[in-house]
Amino acid sequence: MNALTALSPLDGRYASKCDALRPFLSEFGLIHARVTVEVRWLQALANRPEITEVPAFSAATNAALDAIVADFSENDANRIKDIERTGEFIHFACTSEDINNLSHALMLKSGRDVLVASMQQIIDSIVALSEKHADQPMLSRTHGQTASPTTLGKEMANVAYRLARQIKQFKQVELLGKINGAVGNYNAHLSAYPDINWPAHSQAFVESLGLSFNPYTTQIEPHDYMAELFDAL
Repeated sequence: MNALTALSPLDGRYASKCDALRPFLSEFGLIHARVTVEVRWLQALANRPEITEVPAFSAATNAALDAIVADFSENDANRIKDIERTGEFIHFACTSEDINNLSHALMLKSGRDVLVASMQQIIDSIVALSEKHADQPMLSRTHGQTASPTTLGKEMANVAYRLARQIKQFKQVELLGKINGAVGNYNAHLSAYPDINWPAHSQAFVESLGLSFNPYTTQIEPHDYMAELFDAL
């Protein structure tokens, strides 16, 4: 990338500040997340004996699939952009939003981990300042006038406490996901395999990705949690 031709300071002048987020929140990160969801969904289908078209995978096959996720590279991402081919059961019963909403949640999950680490460093630094300057007198004010004295450490502690509450809120926002078909009602799933408990299967799958299951949606996951996450951020 060239700083002079970047579309945003985040791609140019400040690119180094965002390097830790680049693997997760870039287009590469989105493609990797999509591949992760598709591979895990295929493995989940293969684990259902009722779906006879996808026999149970051998340990070697599962290891090969796991390697696709673990060793995903930019070359792999470019290959995906070159082709539009899909396997018959990789995407079975999924609308595009089923893959995308889970991919977006995985991206936010990884991105949040990076941000939380940086946030915690800031809080720890302010806490250290509050302890170092606990006895340093400082003029205090109330109603715009000088008032009872305080200390620099106490004022730093005020900020650290506020930030500690906020980082707790940020970390506790549930990252939701759904995988329930074109209109959210498992229509295709039940038509093809009526004996499978698809809501339970879908919940187990979403939770296996480290996300929280949203049981009631339309064609899309409504993304309310994203508004909550961004507000907390």
